[in-house]
Amino acid sequence: MQIYSFIAAIALYILCAALPSRRGGLISAVTLAAWLLHGVGLWADIAGGGELRFGFAAMLSSALWVSVAAYWVENRNFSLDGMRRLVMPFAAGAAALQLVFPGNLVPLEGKSPLFGWHIAIATMAYSTLTIAAFHAVLMALQESRLHARSDKKSFLSGALDQLPALLTMEKLLFRMIGFGFTLLSLTVLSGIVFSEQLFGQALKWDHKSVFTMLSWVLFAALLAGRRFRGWRGKTALSFTLAGFATLLLAYVGSRFVFEVVLHKGWA
Repeated sequence: MQIYSFIAAIALYILCAALPSRRGGLISAVTLAAWLLHGVGLWADIAGGGELRFGFAAMLSSALWVSVAAYWVENRNFSLDGMRRLVMPFAAGAAALQLVFPGNLVPLEGKSPLFGWHIAIATMAYSTLTIAAFHAVLMALQESRLHARSDKKSFLSGALDQLPALLTMEKLLFRMIGFGFTLLSLTVLSGIVFSEQLFGQALKWDHKSVFTMLSWVLFAALLAGRRFRGWRGKTALSFTLAGFATLLLAYVGSRFVFEVVLHKGWA
């Protein structure tokens, strides 16, 4: 069933990206339908039959699923039509990638009920901070276009011109980072406090733990700098992308190496 859900979601994401801006009501309806189908496919693929199927493609797919939801909600408050033309193709690509790389099965038998919650919160944290990183890249491109003062039109420049003002984009960025940091803190805390119950062993400082903690420190420094030093602009974007890069290495990067390069199971 999930295969058909993913295929339908991919087709609707592509349709949504191609629709003209004037069809606002239709765009909203198609986005919602694609998001629901994508969610059905994710749930059926990841959490079926007392086992958890997970991998780098599932993480990316989940991240883009949350990204579409964030776009759909925020687009009702701000004009984010330019973001639609960039987010939807990525969402379609992530859903397609999950069909090619389904990931590995993780048995839940004998594991604490906390394990599922830990994975769910970690996925939400990664997804939210992925959106923030994508948002930061858009802001950097938007600022570069403003400084370039070029009249040359392209698909990207047209999409950037339809984004809200930089100050509004910055406000949205820190809203997402604050929420993502809260989820990341819960992930780190649950991993430390319940390590024995979650994984059957005391906390070990492997590559995932080290990169996750480094990402937490970077995002904490960014939010503190924003609060007490008024950090913004290039400083904020640099910290956002650096924090996301370390989180990417902790989760998606390590899973990609194990699944695609080394052909190993969950680690």
